Amino acid sequence: MAQKRALIVDDSRSARVILGRMLEGYALQVDSSESAELALEYLRQTKPDVIFMDHLMPGMDGFQAIQAIKSDPGTATIPVVMYTSQEGELYVSQARALGAVGVLPKTVKQADVSRVLYQLRLLPERRDGLVATHPRGSGDPSHDMDGGIEITQPAVVSSREFETAIRAALAPALKEQSLELRRFFAAGMEAFARRLGEGRGASAEGKPPSSPAPTVEVLPIPEPEPPAPALQWPLVAGIAALALLPTIVLGVLFSRNADTTQSLMQANARLTALMEEQQSQLAALQKSNAAAEQQAAMATAASPAGIVEPVPYGETPLAGARLERLRDLIEKLKAQNFRGKVKVVTYTGEFCLTGNGIEGYSVAADDLPLKRCDLVGNPFEDGLGPAQRQSLAFANLLASVRQQAADGLTIEVSYAGRRPAAPYPEGERLAKGTAGEWNRIAAQNNRVELAVEAAG
Repeated sequence: MAQKRALIVDDSRSARVILGRMLEGYALQVDSSESAELALEYLRQTKPDVIFMDHLMPGMDGFQAIQAIKSDPGTATIPVVMYTSQEGELYVSQARALGAVGVLPKTVKQADVSRVLYQLRLLPERRDGLVATHPRGSGDPSHDMDGGIEITQPAVVSSREFETAIRAALAPALKEQSLELRRFFAAGMEAFARRLGEGRGASAEGKPPSSPAPTVEVLPIPEPEPPAPALQWPLVAGIAALALLPTIVLGVLFSRNADTTQSLMQANARLTALMEEQQSQLAALQKSNAAAEQQAAMATAASPAGIVEPVPYGETPLAGARLERLRDLIEKLKAQNFRGKVKVVTYTGEFCLTGNGIEGYSVAADDLPLKRCDLVGNPFEDGLGPAQRQSLAFANLLASVRQQAADGLTIEVSYAGRRPAAPYPEGERLAKGTAGEWNRIAAQNNRVELAVEAAG
């Protein structure tokens, strides 16, 4: 069998290397290209068995490259798989409409690559027969679709059949164990009854003789004592006083306890009234704080400075954290029934970079002297068109806001180029500066600004 060939088209060297190693693990010969233009030149000479195409690239993007490949009769039959960070059902539908057979994420797994290669018949059939390709519309309900890839699921044994098989295998062993337990229990009960009978017999045989009846001794009856003389009245009064003393003490203690209870009840009432007053004051304070926070939020949203979000080098400006910040701002404005315009402006910063135009550029190390930078600029931003500055999720958000134009909220997107918010080093600082100092300033200037303008 002739060795199959794959072509990877991606401007990211690391992405090409990662996918290339996976494909080489399946004994495929892998070629790569860093742009769609170079890939089209390659296809004039060589016809690979599959093409893995990135979406966002300088110059011609992935969708334009697919259109060029499918419009050429010599390359129209080559299957193309999108290998990109773009996602969503809308994107997958667009890719299929242009002729792509599926979409793989940049964080691709070995199982995804294997599934694609088996679907495209670039690998021999698996021996276990669990995976096989089928044409669309075959009517087999065991097929699973994922980005244009169909997988036949293995036959599954039902839980009832599995449980029946287990019971049939364990029934003899359980029955034998139950019989052994019954024999052991019966033998133990017989031994216990035997020992109990032996103990009773020994006790009856060793009983001591009965003791003789005790003798009764008759004691003389004592003579009655003479009656005591009558108590005098002072002694009676003293006894009565001693008897009344606990009652008097208890009465005094009860009276004091009642006074203390009354005082505690009055203090509790005053404390309850004070707590209610404090609760009302706290509620009024919270209400005042909420109103102040709302006014501050509206003032911040409507301020000319607006919101500034930095864009790391190599990331799509209108995506990621910038997109989430814009969503939060739109939700807050809708909650406040705001009517007006949200301005989204992107700015480009110039970074100290190392690399070249073939292998690509990356941000230089912080300790590198500034004069040793291979390039001071932003080739990634310069290569993006207006549409490429927006992610698919950002474009969907704009479309959603436009559909709800009756709410009185609109979004205006523009590109302002190189307008640094922080000045770059000059003079002696420029001569002695490092890449880290320069790139920290460039990170502030490579930004997206969100500003709100109320309707007049």
